[in-house]
Amino acid sequence: MDTQPVRTADDGGGTASYFLIESKGNWAGPNAGTFLMDAVALAGAGHRVRVYLVEDGVLSAAGTDVPEIERLAGAGVEILVDDFSAAQRALGVSRLSPHVRLAGIETVAAALAEDDCRGVWH
Repeated sequence: MDTQPVRTADDGGGTASYFLIESKGNWAGPNAGTFLMDAVALAGAGHRVRVYLVEDGVLSAAGTDVPEIERLAGAGVEILVDDFSAAQRALGVSRLSPHVRLAGIETVAAALAEDDCRGVWH
C-alpha cells in the first residue's frame, strides 16, 4: 500500500489539473456558486482549471453578463458548456456568455484520461 502524501502546489509538489463538472444551475442554492468559486481559488493557486457545465449547469452561462462566469474567466479558468445540454435548453452560441465554448462529452473523456487530471462532479 502506497502511503506517500498527496503533493500540492503549496508543499512544492507542483500544480495539478482540475476538471470540475457542474450540473446544477445558479438557483440550486449557494453550493452551486460555491463550487464555481472553488474553481476560481484553484486557478488563483496556479492550477490548471477547466469547468464543464452540464445539465442545468449550462443555464449558468446564459447571457452576456453573468457574474460567476465573469469571475471564472477573469481567473483564467477554461469554461466549457455541454453542447447536448445547451441544445436541450435551446441555448445556442448567441445566447451564451462570450467566455464559454461548446464542447461534447468526448472533451470530458479526454480530460479525465489525462495523467495529472483530477475530476470533481457537483
